[in-house]
Amino acid sequence: MIDKQWDSAARAVSDIPDGASLAVGGFGLSGNPIALIEALLAQGTKDLSVVSNNCGVDDWGLGVLLAAQRIRKMTSSYVGENKEFERQFLSGELELELTPQGTLAEKLRAGGSGIAAFYTQTGVGTQVAEGGLPRRYNADGTIAVASPVKDVRSFDVDGNPADFVLEEAITTDFSLVHAARGDRHGNLVFNKAARNFNPLAAMAGRICIAQVEQLVEPGELDPDSIHLPGVFVHRIVEVGTDIPKRIERRTVAVEGA
Repeated sequence: MIDKQWDSAARAVSDIPDGASLAVGGFGLSGNPIALIEALLAQGTKDLSVVSNNCGVDDWGLGVLLAAQRIRKMTSSYVGENKEFERQFLSGELELELTPQGTLAEKLRAGGSGIAAFYTQTGVGTQVAEGGLPRRYNADGTIAVASPVKDVRSFDVDGNPADFVLEEAITTDFSLVHAARGDRHGNLVFNKAARNFNPLAAMAGRICIAQVEQLVEPGELDPDSIHLPGVFVHRIVEVGTDIPKRIERRTVAVEGA
């Protein structure tokens, strides 16, 4: 078996070129591959097309690449509370392909599974299917690029006809993901909410780079507990269990409530 361990995040991302497409794991700020993102920021890679559920916040996650204006296009389901994201999109500096969350997840999974496209009911009767959603604005606020019309077909569901919209799969040049544990063969285990989108992003990338908090020897992971098999992972970097993690919105319950 191939040993996929790399000695640093910087080396693992060093061949990601300007203009590359990336699938990046994370759900809110949970499971963000921050060490890989910061290494990409440090090496100056720009003009990136990024597929991720969201774009972090202004100073964390993908937000650090966005703030440095290294991202040309985002394909996301949630803009969130990133004010710089809003500013760049509305000013025409950033292209955005807004995609329903479940559809985005399936587009990544399909890409990693060799499925070219699929039909779904999500978005039928809306601009998702009918086109016209702004993807990029001009500086004066007019629409420079709008989403296209998508193919809609009728299928029988339980004996009743229903419309479905065609969605194409997503594959990217690279993917960046975070896992709690992994072995040198690339098998990964994710922790709770960090599992959201990380396995799917990993599958969609032609070259998957994973940062893990704990790297173990092959055979130490229970085969029944592995969330993503090593066949999808090409490089793995250990970042330690003390890597910083952010909470997007901390709330405290009133005592006795």
